[in-house]
Amino acid sequence: MNPKATILRQSLQNRIVHWGIALSTFSLILSGIFQMPIAKRYMINELPLLAWSGDYHISLIVHYVGAFFLIFFVAFHCYFHFMRKEFDILPQKGDGIKSWLVVKAMVLGGDEPPSEKYLPEQRLAYLFIGLVLLLLIITGLVKTFKNLAGIHISDGLFYWIATLHNLGLVLIIFGIIGHLFAFVFKENRPLLSAMFSGKVLAEYILKRHSLWKEGCRRAQSAKEKENTL
Repeated sequence: MNPKATILRQSLQNRIVHWGIALSTFSLILSGIFQMPIAKRYMINELPLLAWSGDYHISLIVHYVGAFFLIFFVAFHCYFHFMRKEFDILPQKGDGIKSWLVVKAMVLGGDEPPSEKYLPEQRLAYLFIGLVLLLLIITGLVKTFKNLAGIHISDGLFYWIATLHNLGLVLIIFGIIGHLFAFVFKENRPLLSAMFSGKVLAEYILKRHSLWKEGCRRAQSAKEKENTL
């Protein structure tokens, strides 16, 4: 039995950047929470491999390292795609209505509207998570600069910076939960596996992403090669 035809949906570079941002964000969430008096209070620091969670200075270093990698991967992602003029992940007009139609079809059954490389709800989720990460980066940098000699920030301004940073923490957690919840639907699971292998079935592209011209061209070519085997 011949293996089914697949095409590359996510390049190795995209996958490295995606997981780099994901892992650095996860480390920032954990280390940020551990900077509050939580680890010792709830004995998290007594769990295996988490003894460091009760030490503020260690969690702060972990937070700074995570922040460095997050900024690096975000900056690289923005610069690379801007230079190549690749903006297909950005929201488009009508994505709100299209997202509703896609979700409705997955929940109630029926046909989805045709999609490009990215589903409309993927583009909206990208915008939301991107803006929240930008909020966290900016407010985090301001909080860091406050510790430098010669930098003065009023207590009132710092209070709002810290409040916005904490708000960003809550929003990014909800954003991640929503992002993962999307894979409850069977139709979306090939998109998750593509973030590991980079590949999806050609027939999946032809069926669900028929407006992605380059992808459909490669999918059709892969299907034709499959049929000749």
